[in-house]
Amino acid sequence: MTDHIGAPGTGISRREYLAATGGTGAAVLAGCQSPMNLNSKAAAQSDLPTTSPPSVVQVDEQGGEVTLRSVTSRHPVHPLESMGGPIEFPQVWAFQADDREPSVPGPILRTTEGNDMEVTLDNTDGSHAHTLHFHGSHKTWENDGVPTTTGIRVDPGEKHTYTIPANVPGTHLYHCHYQTNRHIDMGMYGIFRVDPKGYEPADKEYFMTVKDWDSRVPRQMNGEDVDYSPRQRNPDVFTINGKSLPRTLHPEDGSPMIVDSGDTVRLHFVNAGYMSHPLHTHNHRFRLVEKDGGQIPEAAQYERDITNVAPAERHTIEFEANADPGIYLMHCHKVDHAMNGNFYPGGMVSAIVYRDVMDTDIFSELMGHAGYEG
Repeated sequence: MTDHIGAPGTGISRREYLAATGGTGAAVLAGCQSPMNLNSKAAAQSDLPTTSPPSVVQVDEQGGEVTLRSVTSRHPVHPLESMGGPIEFPQVWAFQADDREPSVPGPILRTTEGNDMEVTLDNTDGSHAHTLHFHGSHKTWENDGVPTTTGIRVDPGEKHTYTIPANVPGTHLYHCHYQTNRHIDMGMYGIFRVDPKGYEPADKEYFMTVKDWDSRVPRQMNGEDVDYSPRQRNPDVFTINGKSLPRTLHPEDGSPMIVDSGDTVRLHFVNAGYMSHPLHTHNHRFRLVEKDGGQIPEAAQYERDITNVAPAERHTIEFEANADPGIYLMHCHKVDHAMNGNFYPGGMVSAIVYRDVMDTDIFSELMGHAGYEG
């Protein structure tokens, strides 16, 4: 059982969570409203591992080295028969770092400005060719990760080590760059974070990757007879850190942002999808302090409550947890992206949750929707 609670980053421990909620579990709520069952072939692939939430890999603490593998897995987006579920991708290609669990998004690779990372793509047990491409790093030609222009492709049965200098501080993206249109849509993406020298962390810091999916891709790769063309892509699933509401609120499997009154909160957004997503925080105005690895001068910062994140962009925002303690949504304001199929609400929605209200009936009810039993 994990000790991590909330979105990847520096939230609270499971012990703190249980203390804040009074140590009580929540009953799982079930229903059958507008079900969106994408799991038609999952039974045939029941032997596949199930993805876990993305973890933070402190690469500096590993001597600057990390190994990534692609692991064919099942990916539950929202596994319950409530709020438009269940939604499950019967097959994804999840990234696994070293001996950790495979995840979608992939692990957050975190290092410090001035260091080099040696990232080994281990495809010895793979069944598809892959590469690794890192945004936000000035690197040598052969380390760019594009097979068309470098001639380097990691075929099944092979390994390849990329040298990735951490010379552009900020929050970045990495992904497979072989047959990119399909491999990203199969889950091969993650966050690359370079802390600047002398980095001062906020009281709470969270990472969130948003993504739009056409569910026909993982279904087709799982052997289902579906008609799909990348020229006719039609996203029907919208996720934050791989989950859709209400699973996004699950304290261990999802990505709630748990805060205390007075906290300074730093939130790193990454868009790994193919559409722009205007991300909105309820009752909290924030400043955009960093974009695509570029620090925004203080004179150019202003308070707002929405930021439109284009494909592959990275936005870092900061706000004070100065609202009336409560539960406040954070969501894409393309409202059809905040749905599970025809059911609203769902999709690309999470929440800012004050610890002070985690012992209330409404929070317990939300945990029931999320499937958290304590």
